[in-house]
Amino acid sequence: MPTITLQVNKAAVWNEVAKTSGYTGDKMTDSDENAYERILITDEDQKSLQRFWEEAVAVANDQLKEMLETASPMNSDYDVTLKVSRSYDTVLNASVQAALTSYFISAIVGRWYKFSNKTEAESYFSEAANMMDDVLRKLYSRKRPRRPNREGPTIGNVIPDYVTDTNI
Repeated sequence: MPTITLQVNKAAVWNEVAKTSGYTGDKMTDSDENAYERILITDEDQKSLQRFWEEAVAVANDQLKEMLETASPMNSDYDVTLKVSRSYDTVLNASVQAALTSYFISAIVGRWYKFSNKTEAESYFSEAANMMDDVLRKLYSRKRPRRPNREGPTIGNVIPDYVTDTNI
């Protein structure tokens, strides 16, 4: 079986999580003036984020276990090698990797929001589940079968002579 390798950069995920939390906190200051400080991720929150990363890795490994060949340690970037069907379309690799990255972002934001913004936590958990479903749907999709080339022997000119004869 062929293999593919997918990579999710932990620093890029944390950067997106920080952007999301900052944006959400900023937008909520109209109704809650302490929202920004409560929701924004700071350096002191790195231990929690690491735990959330490890939980997301564990779930991803569990969801991908039927295909999983190798996976990186939980405390580093997520690098995973998967055994895929011979009819898997490798054109989908970039899309699968993007959906997997989105899964990590949504899962970690959802966990963070369970503490800091309970009203929106469930929507991020739902989005994380949707992203993982998207990853699996793409990984299990197949290329359309191609018919074998059935070109027979060349018969010669298939246009009758009377059509191309200029002496008529």
